[in-house]
Amino acid sequence: MKLLQKLLFFVAVLASFSGYAQNKAAFAVHSHNDYLQPVPFWDAFSAGCASIEVDVILQEGGLMVAHEKASIQASRTFENLYLKPIQQGVDLGLIKGFNFHLLVDIKTEAYSTLDLLVKQTQPYAAMLYSPENPSGLKLIISGGRPKAADYVKYPSWVFFDYQSKELTADLPWEKIGMVSLSFPRFSVWNGKGRIVESQRQQLQAFIDLVHSFDRPVRFWASPDGKTAWRAFHEMGIDYINTDRPAEANKYLRGLTKNVYANPSPQNVYTPSYAVDGQDVPVKQVLLLIGDGNGLAQISAGLFANGGELTLTQIRNLGLVKTQAADDFTTDSASGATAMATGQKANNRALGLNAAGDSIPNLPYFLSLKGFKTGLVTNDELTGATPAAFYAHHPERDAVLEIASYLPNSALNLVIGGGGRSFNKEKLSQAGFTLVSDLQGLAEVKGGRVAHFASEGGMPGMEAGRGNFLSQAFLQASSYLGKGKSPFFLMVEAAKIDSGGHSNSPSTIVTELLDFDSVIAEAIRYADTHPGTLVLVTADHETGGVTLPQGNVDKREVELAFHSDDHTGILVPIFAYGARSGEFRGVYSNTEIFTRILKVVK
Repeated sequence: MKLLQKLLFFVAVLASFSGYAQNKAAFAVHSHNDYLQPVPFWDAFSAGCASIEVDVILQEGGLMVAHEKASIQASRTFENLYLKPIQQGVDLGLIKGFNFHLLVDIKTEAYSTLDLLVKQTQPYAAMLYSPENPSGLKLIISGGRPKAADYVKYPSWVFFDYQSKELTADLPWEKIGMVSLSFPRFSVWNGKGRIVESQRQQLQAFIDLVHSFDRPVRFWASPDGKTAWRAFHEMGIDYINTDRPAEANKYLRGLTKNVYANPSPQNVYTPSYAVDGQDVPVKQVLLLIGDGNGLAQISAGLFANGGELTLTQIRNLGLVKTQAADDFTTDSASGATAMATGQKANNRALGLNAAGDSIPNLPYFLSLKGFKTGLVTNDELTGATPAAFYAHHPERDAVLEIASYLPNSALNLVIGGGGRSFNKEKLSQAGFTLVSDLQGLAEVKGGRVAHFASEGGMPGMEAGRGNFLSQAFLQASSYLGKGKSPFFLMVEAAKIDSGGHSNSPSTIVTELLDFDSVIAEAIRYADTHPGTLVLVTADHETGGVTLPQGNVDKREVELAFHSDDHTGILVPIFAYGARSGEFRGVYSNTEIFTRILKVVK
């Protein structure tokens, strides 16, 4: 095969997987100096660019593709790099319609260069724009151009790039394909932070003026990065100028997914702080774990809720190191085991130390102190975080084996999904009363109780889960709080982690806000039950999330993701109520176990 044929085959494969080739670009990106890309034309085409720039120089009767004469190469002609590949793309079925144009930047004398351009394109007339072929390829002439009055003399497929601030109704608009100007004529902004408002207004006024003539606008020599691409899109710039077309298109397409606006804020609870931090006996410990919930996730929920969360009313906080025994980045099994046992574990292991030995957990130790203990999750109860508080197994996905540990655990209450994994008869024999709904807990007089909210997994907030987690907390705390016994309750908000893994801002925000509603109930409980300690933390962060932009007034956040897996960054711990000051500082996740046992002595 010739090199070009190999290239076309590669593009055919690429197009079949990417889906870009025949889909109209979600955002119109201009591939600046496209001929400098590793594979001219095809790079821009496969990235979904709507405008593709090529510089041409008339030399010795040929149209050479180059920015200046010194860089001319004999094989790099306008026909070889653009007309022939485009025609072959049409012939191979890769190009079925033209949702892009070529912006031909003429670097030599306008009339003679343009005459040769017209001559060279005529043999390709079947794929070029005309009134009879309105979906054909357009050539928009930039750089050296004839006088505006001469625009109408050129064939139907030839349009022009008008470059002036002076726009009037008497211009030959039918032959003007776009209006372009240098960005520095309007602003010195470097694309970082926010453009000066007065400069933005000048830019916006010109954009609006061009649009009043029903034509697209482009700016060259413009900032070239994510902040600028988004700002230009929001201003309505039709062709966003970039030297990184694939990256720009990927980012701009992702805005639809990566920007989330919360339709309505939820109320937050303001704590009383009556016994917050005081040295009073701890009678109830409420450990709330947001799976995958890092500072960025909390920030996203905060700003999407208009700048307020119940969580951020808490005054005592620290930072937690989450590393596993055998890896820098923990998984939920190792992270939860560290909190539940006070010892580092290997990833995937539940209730085992680094040597693989079974070790007792918080429910066991607290039961020795007369505490009732319970678990609530919106995941399956065999999920890694809840399972670390009752199971002892080296593999977190061995659900049947994990479930078998529950009857012999110290737990008095469990609420969550995954009922099909448990032997209901053995649970009953172990003293568990199985209730079919949350309200049924109120009718159970004592002993052990289990509610399986589903046989398998549980839906997310976006799929209609509703206020299950808050209601489960209320019923669980009411049940465990009967009588004079102290109690420990772990509540997991499991699906913030799902949003990190799937890189879904909407999932992260909706699940975070649901978690915050549980936090509100926990703090309200602490305010009405002195001696309650509320701890809110995470097993790890998921997604490497950052917040490059947002709008608090619109409750809108843009999230960016470095990963679709867990990360090793610190996670916060918030503490409220009795002895909450003991949880300040920066420490290992194993210290959560140690400090809980310290305050309940």
